[in-house]
Amino acid sequence: MRRPIVIVPSCVREIGQHPYFAVQVKYVVAVVTGAGCMPLILPSLGSAVDWDAVLAAADGVMLTGSPSNVHPSHFGQEVFDMSLPLDRARDATTLPLIPAAMERGIPLLAICRGAQEINVALGGSLHQAIHEVPGMMDHRDDASLPPDEQYAPAHRVRIESGGRMARILQGGSEIMVNSLHGQGIDRLADGLTVEARADDGLVEAFSMTGAAGFTLALQWHPEWRVRENPDSMKLFSAFGAACREYQTQKQGGAHGKV
Repeated sequence: MRRPIVIVPSCVREIGQHPYFAVQVKYVVAVVTGAGCMPLILPSLGSAVDWDAVLAAADGVMLTGSPSNVHPSHFGQEVFDMSLPLDRARDATTLPLIPAAMERGIPLLAICRGAQEINVALGGSLHQAIHEVPGMMDHRDDASLPPDEQYAPAHRVRIESGGRMARILQGGSEIMVNSLHGQGIDRLADGLTVEARADDGLVEAFSMTGAAGFTLALQWHPEWRVRENPDSMKLFSAFGAACREYQTQKQGGAHGKV
């Protein structure tokens, strides 16, 4: 059997004088080595995407992190800090992709910006600057540090007992995670279930209640050196197993709505 195809939406980045569709290598590598799947990068073409073609090919979807933020107009706010990057082309691609993938029961793993995208796509809202919210920690990294230090464990998250993450990680009530984000979950969308929180109460992981397929969103970056972190490997392995199950069901014609 071929490896399951995991759709990975791209960002739009200016490199030199030209725009590029781009995905950081670490995400692509984590799909291959952590989930055992074959990543397929999706250009962020917005309304020009042929969704029937994309979703027919997909056995899974992974939404990556990014330097850019979800545009706050999607959750009814004005831009708080104009100096921070935005990516309207990615918004126009991922926000319709999320409900379409969920409707089909396609496994979905979301990381950092990707987790924020799911919450917004389903009607939730975000803090644009967590560090400005009374009682919240500063969840940002120091961009002047080398990557090994930026992605080092920064704080713990407490895992909700009896949830999807607790089952995947097979024991333990907390783990240490890295932290490289300025935005975060404010109001969690209806139908989403908290899987883990930081000590300040910020939602760090959630799943979709009663979803037809695997859905897990993480605010931290498990893709960073995935094979060196047993917890990250468990999370990606669970996603990969869900993609293989969906692939098998799809080939048998039993995967729900087409």
